[in-house]
Amino acid sequence: MVNLKTDQEIEVMKEGGNKLKWVVEKLLTSIREGATTKEIDDKAEKLIKIQGGESSFKTVSGYEYSTCTPINEQIVHTKPSSRKLKSEDVFTLDIGMLYKGFHTDYAITKVIGKYEDEKTNKFLKVGEETLYEAIKEAKIDNRLGQISAVIENKIKGNGYFIIKELTGHGIGRKLHEDPFVFGFLDRPIKNSLVIKKGLVIAIEIIYAIGTDVMVYENDNWSIITKDRSLSACFEHTVAVTDQGPIILT
Repeated sequence: MVNLKTDQEIEVMKEGGNKLKWVVEKLLTSIREGATTKEIDDKAEKLIKIQGGESSFKTVSGYEYSTCTPINEQIVHTKPSSRKLKSEDVFTLDIGMLYKGFHTDYAITKVIGKYEDEKTNKFLKVGEETLYEAIKEAKIDNRLGQISAVIENKIKGNGYFIIKELTGHGIGRKLHEDPFVFGFLDRPIKNSLVIKKGLVIAIEIIYAIGTDVMVYENDNWSIITKDRSLSACFEHTVAVTDQGPIILT
């Protein structure tokens, strides 16, 4: 069941999203060569508490961290560890915050250090552009499939691969709510969900440079590309309002 949010609830989520943005801005200064992903996670936990929030990800059964920290071929759900970031690593920061009873969720992928490889830079630029183009479709009376179609067409059109098993999602009092927000059309657009005022979704661009096949690493959390090609994730929490889509994170 899709839980539409009231204007007041969206205001609370907007406040939480602004606090999460502050956390991310502070964290980005720690994402550099030589830092361990556990150090980044420890700082995230402290910053979330400073903002009066709690870690969203710690509400997921069995997960003990405030962030997911994939590198290179790791797509999502990679646990922080003693692994040190190296120059030219492609690193994803995925983070969520629970504030006044509501979750917001955010992800960004960036290259560590200065990297002039045009292939990688284009790969990341396309993913980020796709996210903002998809957000524009989150309007009252549009269909959810219009968001999915934008993602699929832009990613595939640039020769990249959607990881189909991993999707965006509704978000609110729970981190993961209905509906799924696919990165591809799983049905004709006319048969997909009608977008209504109050819908709040985490739109995620989860894609890879060489394959759409994913496999689990040994810990059964971290998911990687089967061919070990680069992957990335870009995500914002978005509310549907009378004024159009509002990015909360």
